[in-house]
Amino acid sequence: MKLFGTDGVRGEAGTFLSAELAMKVAMAAGIYFKSHSTTNKILVGKDTRRSGYMIENAIVSGLTAIGYDVIQIGPMPTPAIAFITENMRCDAGIMISASHNSYEDNGIKFFDAHGDKLSHEVEEEIERIYNNSELLCDSQASSKSIGKAKRIDDVIGRYIVQLKNSFPRELSLKGVRIVLDTANGAGYKVGPTVFEELGADVVILHNKPDGFNINDGCGALHTKDLCEAVVKYRADLGIALDGDADRLVVADEKGEIVDGDQLLGALGLHLHSKGSLQGDGIVATVMSNEGLEEFMKENSLKLYRSDVGDKNVLEIMKKEGINFGGEQSGHVIMSDFAKTGDGLVSALQTLALVIESKRKASDVLRPFTLYPQRLVNIHVKNKKPLEEIEGLEEKMSQVQNEGIRLLVRYSGTENKLRVLMEAKDAKKMDKAMDMMVDFFEKALNG
Repeated sequence: MKLFGTDGVRGEAGTFLSAELAMKVAMAAGIYFKSHSTTNKILVGKDTRRSGYMIENAIVSGLTAIGYDVIQIGPMPTPAIAFITENMRCDAGIMISASHNSYEDNGIKFFDAHGDKLSHEVEEEIERIYNNSELLCDSQASSKSIGKAKRIDDVIGRYIVQLKNSFPRELSLKGVRIVLDTANGAGYKVGPTVFEELGADVVILHNKPDGFNINDGCGALHTKDLCEAVVKYRADLGIALDGDADRLVVADEKGEIVDGDQLLGALGLHLHSKGSLQGDGIVATVMSNEGLEEFMKENSLKLYRSDVGDKNVLEIMKKEGINFGGEQSGHVIMSDFAKTGDGLVSALQTLALVIESKRKASDVLRPFTLYPQRLVNIHVKNKKPLEEIEGLEEKMSQVQNEGIRLLVRYSGTENKLRVLMEAKDAKKMDKAMDMMVDFFEKALNG
């Protein structure tokens, strides 16, 4: 059984992601981290899902069983776990979250002692240990070697200070009105606090988690309430987070969503104009719009493309010496301030851009025109390898010969096939998309 997807271990809580699996994964990860240990401490945080209680207790059991001491900090954003893991000198950090998925799912994300996500090689090693029953058994501690766990409730202050320090000291949010949708998720406390302490007038939406309403008709994936509230309250900007607050979606003052690639372009050029962009370029993924690449070229900058996943974006950033990148879905990485995508850091930098430009968000955050692009998610019964789908190669060649950019990939976290098309001719693209969707429905669900 393969454990790790594109972002940790994820699946339906109580079925795939059972207490037993969580405990074994924690033991396996603990055994791996023990070989590099300096403090014998591991940090554990979570989002607001009901299943987080079950999974957290299982993880704590697994880690203490092999002799690790565990620090539990409760509901906190994923990027906070990355920051606090390094800040508190822990050997590793664990975040319990399924990000933007609905409450039925949950996941386990790992960070190393530096607050970085694990490489594919490390994940494979943990998976190898997980499947070695004899090693799991032999590694269990006894007597005085068994680990202990304690809960700390005041570490949120460390993260708030880190966030506020990312905002230019010469600027203030006084007089700025923001609508903030926390998705009933992990950012429901820290998000409003940061913006209010920096002086903003904050209208808060969906900040009353009950264990089941995370991402439910709200947040980064469901922006209707956000857009309506921006118009209703005459706000300067709307900000939507996802369940673990590592993703950002922005609405301008007109209540219209800013495309993720346009946001990347605007922020990248802003950093460049201030002399803060390293590497003379930015990193995005293969999903990003061709218009972004053209915009970078027009400004003598380069767009590097990675595979989908913020971990892959960060890998290219490190390789090329770049400090800015992200995904059109809203994961924005500013490595000067955060080790991973951080919705709140990104929101603060977006606000700084708008304030410093002395222009409306609707103007400054749309610096180029997008190519027509369409993404369709197809629910599939099973993820049959693409190379085994009869007739697929011919269909893809047919589409690409029409001058249409086509990307087909399975989701790493859900039973979905993602089909992305991009072309200058929207009508031709829509016709080709209908053909491909019909083909995949018959091939995978027929």
